[in-house]
Amino acid sequence: MTKVIGFVRSFPVVSLTLAIGTLVLALLGLGHSGPAQWIATGYVAVIILITSTDMVRDILRGHWGLDILAVIAMVATLAVGEYVASLIIVLMLAGGEALEVYAAGRARAELTSLLDRAPRRARRVGDGDRMEDIDVDEVVVGDILLVRPAEVVPVDGDLLDAEAVFDESSLTGESLPVERVRGDSLMSGSVNGQRAVQMRATATAADSQYQQILTLVAEAEDAKAPTVRVADRFAVPFTIVSLLIAGIAWWVSGDPVRFAEVLVLATPCPLLIAAPVAFMGGMSRSARSGVIVKGGATLESLARARTVAFDKTGTLSHGRPELAEVRPANGFDADEVLRLAASAEQFSSHVLAAGVIRAAQHRGLSLAAGVDASEVATHGVEARIGRHAVRVGKLGFVQEVDPAADFDDLEAGHTAVAVAVDGRFAGTLVLRDALRENAAATVRVLREAGIGHVAMLTGDNEATARSLAGAAGIDEVHASLLPQDKVRLVSELEPRVVMVGDGVNDAPVLAAADVGIAMGARGSTAASESADVVIMADDIGKVAQALEIGRDTYRVALTAIWIGVVLSIGLMVVAAFGHIPAVAGALTQELVDLATILYALRALRGRTSHPELALPRALPPGGAAWQDPAQRVGAASG
Repeated sequence: MTKVIGFVRSFPVVSLTLAIGTLVLALLGLGHSGPAQWIATGYVAVIILITSTDMVRDILRGHWGLDILAVIAMVATLAVGEYVASLIIVLMLAGGEALEVYAAGRARAELTSLLDRAPRRARRVGDGDRMEDIDVDEVVVGDILLVRPAEVVPVDGDLLDAEAVFDESSLTGESLPVERVRGDSLMSGSVNGQRAVQMRATATAADSQYQQILTLVAEAEDAKAPTVRVADRFAVPFTIVSLLIAGIAWWVSGDPVRFAEVLVLATPCPLLIAAPVAFMGGMSRSARSGVIVKGGATLESLARARTVAFDKTGTLSHGRPELAEVRPANGFDADEVLRLAASAEQFSSHVLAAGVIRAAQHRGLSLAAGVDASEVATHGVEARIGRHAVRVGKLGFVQEVDPAADFDDLEAGHTAVAVAVDGRFAGTLVLRDALRENAAATVRVLREAGIGHVAMLTGDNEATARSLAGAAGIDEVHASLLPQDKVRLVSELEPRVVMVGDGVNDAPVLAAADVGIAMGARGSTAASESADVVIMADDIGKVAQALEIGRDTYRVALTAIWIGVVLSIGLMVVAAFGHIPAVAGALTQELVDLATILYALRALRGRTSHPELALPRALPPGGAAWQDPAQRVGAASG
C-alpha cells in the first residue's frame, strides 16, 4: 500500500488516467457506452487544454516542440469517436515521464551511489586512547581518527600506521586496491582494507576531496542534458512528415478515421525520453571510470570535439619537479641560495615550489618562517627571510630587481627558477619534471579517434616545453604564456576545443574552452570548479576515455532517436493503408517507446579503457598481486 501511495503522489496524471481508463472499460463492459464516452472525452479535453497552453507558451518563446503532434492526435481521436485510443495516448504521454524516471534512475546509478556513500560519522581518538563517535562535520584539522575495516575514510588525512590498503575505485575508477605507507595522504571517500588504521585529519569534511566530488556530482545531476537541442533537430521534420502521411491517408481514403489512426503512431515519446536517458547513462558510466562530467551538454561537446590542448606541468608531466642542480651567482653559496628560495617558496602555491622545498629538506637545510610574503600569480613569490629580501620565480620577475640576471643554457626537459636576494641575482635552481608514462599513448589514441589538432599551452620556457611536447608526440607548442595568453589562444584555435589543465592558473582557460577538463586528483579547487569535466585519478589517459564516452553516449542517443523515428514512420505508413486500428496503434506505440528506452540504456555500458593507456603498476616485494598487508604477513608466517 505504501508503494501504491508513493506512486500516486509521484505520478498523479498516470494514476488518474489509469483510474479513468479502468472506469471507462468497466462502463463499456456493462454496455454503458454513452457515459464511458462522455467521461473519457471530458478528461482528455482537460489534458488537451493543459498541454495546449504549455505548447503555446513554448511557441511564444520561439521553441517549436513535439507536443503539437500529441495534441493533434488526441483531438483527432476524440473527433472520430476513438476515445479509448485518446485515453491510451494520454497514458502514453504521462507514462513516458514514469518510464523516464525509472530509466534515468538506472542510468544515474553510479552518481547516486557516490552521494549515498558520503561519510556521516567519524571515530576520534582522544586522550588515553579514548574513542568518541562524532559527526563528520565536527572533525577539525589535527584530529586523530580511527578508521575501522571496510569503513569509508571520513576526511582527508595522513596515515599514521606503517602500511594499509585502500579501495579508491569510487574516486578514481581504478579497480585494484592501493597500498599506502606511513605519512601518505589518504583521500576521503576511499574504503579501508581489512584492518583498523589511524590517521591524522589534514582537512575538515567541507574541504576534503570527497565533499568536492559530491559537489561536482550534485552539479552533474542538476545539469540538464541537451535533450531539447537533440530532439529539436528532429521535431519540425518529424512533425511535417507525420502530418503529411496522415493527411494523404485521409485524402486518398476519404475517411477522417485514417488521419487519427496514423497520428496515434506519431506521438513523440521516443524523441523526448531517449536522449535524456542516454546522456544520464553516459554521465554514470564516466563516473564509474573516475571522471565526473557536469551535464549532458558536456558529453555532446566532447563527442563533437576536434581539437585538444594540454597544459604541461602537472598535466602532461607528473607535476612533481625534482631539483637537478643549483647554479649560484655573484658569490652566493649554493646551499644558502636553496635555503632562502625554499623558505620563500613556502608561500607559493605553484607546483615548482614543492620541488624546491623537498630538495632543501632532503639536504637537511633549515627553512625560515619568513614575513611580508606575497605571490604574483604565474610569476613568482617574494618574502622577507630573516634579514634578506628574497624573490623567486621567472627570470623576468627577478630581472625587475636585477636586470643583469640571466640563465645559462638548459638541457632538454629542464626548467629554471631564478633567485634574487636583496635585489641581486643570487643564482638559478634547475628542476626537471618527467613526462607521464602514458602521455604519448594518450596523444596517439586521441589522434586515432579523430582529433586532428593537438597542442600544448604552457607558461614554461620554450626549450623545455618543446622537448617534453616532442616526447609526447605534440608538434604545436605555445610557451612562456600568461593565463590571459592561454585564453586568447584557445579562442583562436579551431572550433570545438577541449582544454586539459590542473592548476589555479588554468582556471580561466578551462572556463573559456568549449570543454575544460581538470586533473582533479592533485589539482586546485579553482580548476575543478571552472572545468566541465574533472578527472579524479592522477591519470592523463582518462582524457581519452572521457572523449570516448562522450562519443559513445552521443551515438547511442542519436541511434535511439532514429530507432523511434524509423519505427514510427514505418508504422504510420502501415496505418495509412488502414491495417492498424487506432487503439492497436496507440498500444503499439508504447512498444516503440520501450524499445528506444532500452536502447538508450546502452550508454551505461561500453569499453572505457585502452590497454596502451594503462599505467605501469608497482608490485609489493616479491611481485605478488595487491593484497592487504595483514594477508601478506599471514601468508609469510604460514
